[in-house]
Amino acid sequence: MPAPEPSELAFIRFVSVENMMRLVHSIGVETVLKDLARYIEDDFRRWDLFDKTPRVAAHSEDGVIELMPTSDGVSYGFKYVNGHPKNTKSGLQTVTAFGLLARVDTGYPELLTEMTLLTALRTAATSAMVARHLAPKCATTMAMIGNGAQSEFQALAMRAICGIDRLRLYDIDPAATAKLVRNLSGLGFDLTACKTAQEAIEGAQVITTCTADKQYATILTDNMVGAGVHINAIGGDCPGKTELHGDILRRSDVFVEYTPQTRVEGEIQQMPADFPVTEMWQVIASAAPGRTSDRQITLFDGVGFAIEDFSALRYVRDRLEGTGFFQSLDIIADPDDPRDLFGMLTRAGASSAGMQHEGATL
Repeated sequence: MPAPEPSELAFIRFVSVENMMRLVHSIGVETVLKDLARYIEDDFRRWDLFDKTPRVAAHSEDGVIELMPTSDGVSYGFKYVNGHPKNTKSGLQTVTAFGLLARVDTGYPELLTEMTLLTALRTAATSAMVARHLAPKCATTMAMIGNGAQSEFQALAMRAICGIDRLRLYDIDPAATAKLVRNLSGLGFDLTACKTAQEAIEGAQVITTCTADKQYATILTDNMVGAGVHINAIGGDCPGKTELHGDILRRSDVFVEYTPQTRVEGEIQQMPADFPVTEMWQVIASAAPGRTSDRQITLFDGVGFAIEDFSALRYVRDRLEGTGFFQSLDIIADPDDPRDLFGMLTRAGASSAGMQHEGATL
C-alpha cells in the first residue's frame, strides 16, 4: 500500500528572507513599523497572560546564542537569535534570527520564519512605541549614537510613530555614518553627520545609543546629558556590555521590559540589585507613571524581550493571509493512524522501492 499523502496539518507556512522582504514592501516599511508597535503595545496590555522567563543564553568570548520563548496560553512562540559583534569584520551579520509560532492546543507549529529582518523591525517599533509614552511631546530631533544595521529602522520608526524627522548622527566608524546618510537621503529626513557623540546630542530631545561592542563602554557620560531628554539605550543586551555611565542612570527614571532579564543584560547590570525601575507594561496599562515633568530624564533600558518577538510572529501570521509570500513545508510526520508512525515509514519505503523498480524497467 502506498504511503498516504500528508494532510494539511503536516504543512506549516515558511517565510524566507526573500518573502519577508516582499511582504514588508507590499505593506510599506513605515506601516509595518506602526503595525508592529500596535501589536506589541496590545500584548503588553495583557502582560499577565504570558509565560515570562529571561532568555536562555549560551555566552562565549565571541558572542551569545539565545532562545527566547513565551506563550499566552493560545499560541507558543520562540526565537533563536545570536549576537556576535566581531562578525562584521568577516563580512557577517552581528545578529541573525529565526522564529516559530505554534498552537498550544495541539502543539503543532503553524509558522516558521526568518527573523533577522523582523527583529530589526520589532526592535525599532518597540523603541518608538516606548518613546511615544516617555519622550517629550515636542520632540523633533534624535541623536543616533551608533549607525550600524539597526539605525535606519530606528530612524523610520521614530518618524512614523513619534514624528521625529531631524537626526544627528555619530559612529566611531565614519563609513557607518556615511552608509546611514546614503540610505536615508531622499526620504525626507534632516540629517547631520557629527564628529563626536557630544556634538550629536546637542539640541536632541531623544538620544538613541545602539553600539555593538561586547564590553563595558561609556558612550555617554553624565555631563553630556541635559534635563528633559529621553534616552533610548538599546545597545546593551548581554552581561558585560553597557553604554552609559552609571551616574546617568542615577539621575534618570529607568524603564525596562522584564526586570529579571534586564538586571543581567541591560544598563542596570551596573547598579545595585534594588535599583528602582518601572516595567513598560505598567505605564501602558496606566498602572505606573511615565513622563511626569519637562525636566525629567526618562531612560528606556531596552534589551529585547520574548513577548515582542511573539507579537511580531503574530503579526506576520495575520498578514500572510491572502498573500503568496510563504512556502508550505512538510515538516510534521502525519500518519493516518497517529499510533502507527512506523507503518507510515514502512509504506513510504515500499513505495520508494516500487518507484525505483518501475524506473529500472522503463
